[in-house]
Amino acid sequence: MWYEGLLAPSLLQLVLITLALTHVTIVAVTVYLHRFSAHRALELHPVLQHFFRFWLWLTTGMGTREWTAIHRKHHAKCETEEDPHSPQVMGLKKVFWQGAELYREGKTPETLEQYGKGCPDDWVERNVYRHSVVGVSVMLVIDLLLFGVAGLTVWAIQMMWIPFWAAGFINGVGHYFGYRNFECADAATNISPWGIIVGGEELHNNHHTYPNSAKLSQKPWEFDIGWMYIRIFEMLGLAKARSKGPVVIRDPSKQSLDLDTAWALVNDRFRVMSRYAEDVVAPMVRHERERASETTRHMLRKGKRVLCREETLFNDWDQLRLQAILEASPRLRTVYEKRLALQAIWRRQGESMEARLEALKQWCAEAEASGIQALKDFAAELRSYTIPRSQAAATA
Repeated sequence: MWYEGLLAPSLLQLVLITLALTHVTIVAVTVYLHRFSAHRALELHPVLQHFFRFWLWLTTGMGTREWTAIHRKHHAKCETEEDPHSPQVMGLKKVFWQGAELYREGKTPETLEQYGKGCPDDWVERNVYRHSVVGVSVMLVIDLLLFGVAGLTVWAIQMMWIPFWAAGFINGVGHYFGYRNFECADAATNISPWGIIVGGEELHNNHHTYPNSAKLSQKPWEFDIGWMYIRIFEMLGLAKARSKGPVVIRDPSKQSLDLDTAWALVNDRFRVMSRYAEDVVAPMVRHERERASETTRHMLRKGKRVLCREETLFNDWDQLRLQAILEASPRLRTVYEKRLALQAIWRRQGESMEARLEALKQWCAEAEASGIQALKDFAAELRSYTIPRSQAAATA
């Protein structure tokens, strides 16, 4: 029958086909637009680049330069009034339901000029792909021909897939709810440890911590399906990852702080601070809770979160809880102050690595003199950090 289309699929087949088509779109967004175009975290073969450009033109009408520019501005101005889509500023409801509209509003000439450099500017981009209505209209015709009347539903789902999952879900929920592996300077969260539905973009805190990494998973239990596709493309000779995050190693036999240690710690500072939270703050909070009164014990229930929270993200409740914890426990005050002191070393802009090394030596000496075993152990652990020989040669 003509209304069933050329393929005349069953309902189950139609559902599976729709999921497959939208999944290709997700892969195009995360691998091509996000990791390749916006962050240059990998290289892509020209054939694969153009396939993704063509597919996105059909299924979203999005141009590479526009998407790239807005995303780069998001990173540069994150959680400020200039952020194109921050739920911390605009509210979760607005970003979740009007994410696609915020993208359109952000496509100003100034934004495209400042943040859209290095994007395709060939004949096809200027004369074909800039006509977004044509692309999605061609997709509508294809869906109707293949699936008949049901093709209209397939097309509608394709059109709303990215506005809902990427523009709304990731940009909204991914800066509001979830867990954080790293205390980066913005509110980005990991929505789920299994990045499947949105191609790995669910691991948003990891991405904002290491934006130039082609791999978004950071913990052993996390899964990034976008990275799986990149590895497949690599095996086919169609892609090459430029970065997977800082490359450092730990040598248990190393007992002294040197310039290699300083380089490794600065480059891997977010993971270092994550270990500080787990190896120093967490056991100290447990210890203090065990010996505290019932009132203080209740106050320390979320002590680790407050003591390790990025200060710029504090609300009034966090600030009150922090002050109460520091007043109740001198040992936790010491641990907290040492965390801030270590972070201050990373943030010394323009300072030589030699000066940072001296600051690290001073920090370790004070940690060892604190009388707190967890701090002494962590200071010893810092000495084991170094960088691979190949990287050491590159930084020499």
